[in-house]
Amino acid sequence: MKPKKQKHEEVDYLKKELADTKNLVVVKFQGLSVEEDTELRRKIREADSKYRVVKNTLVNLASQGTPVSGMADTFKGSTAIAYNDSDPVALAKALSEYAKSNPVFEFKAGMVEGRVVDIAKLAEIAELPSHEGLISQLMYLVNAPAQRTAMAINAVGRNLAIVLGQAVEEKKFSE
Repeated sequence: MKPKKQKHEEVDYLKKELADTKNLVVVKFQGLSVEEDTELRRKIREADSKYRVVKNTLVNLASQGTPVSGMADTFKGSTAIAYNDSDPVALAKALSEYAKSNPVFEFKAGMVEGRVVDIAKLAEIAELPSHEGLISQLMYLVNAPAQRTAMAINAVGRNLAIVLGQAVEEKKFSE
């Protein structure tokens, strides 16, 4: 049993973490082996996210007054939270990928950009391209018209050179 002071410190720490986070997933992890848990933590770290197994009473206290308070009813049973403040897609992808190979791992609730979302939305978010992928798609869309314009301008000069070359071969120009 933890001393009261230590519990207060943990609640304060959790409250600060929950207040600062924009993206959070509440999961049930019961039945995972140590190796499976280690693999999960590695995937979450790779997604620049954090993972904590939490005591329900402490996380309930810590969530009060934060956007996470809307998920308080999911803090039952074996509970862990995975969260970050930057990239909801990376977090959802890491957790969804892990859940596919570990059926005992299941989602309870989620929050994206400070709004509570249902589990189906998390699955949709996991299917989105990564942040870098979205940027590259956007850059392609921005760059494509400029590329087409440059190709059209180059084509005029190239076509003119071809026509002039054919005219010279056929001796259409006289001195």
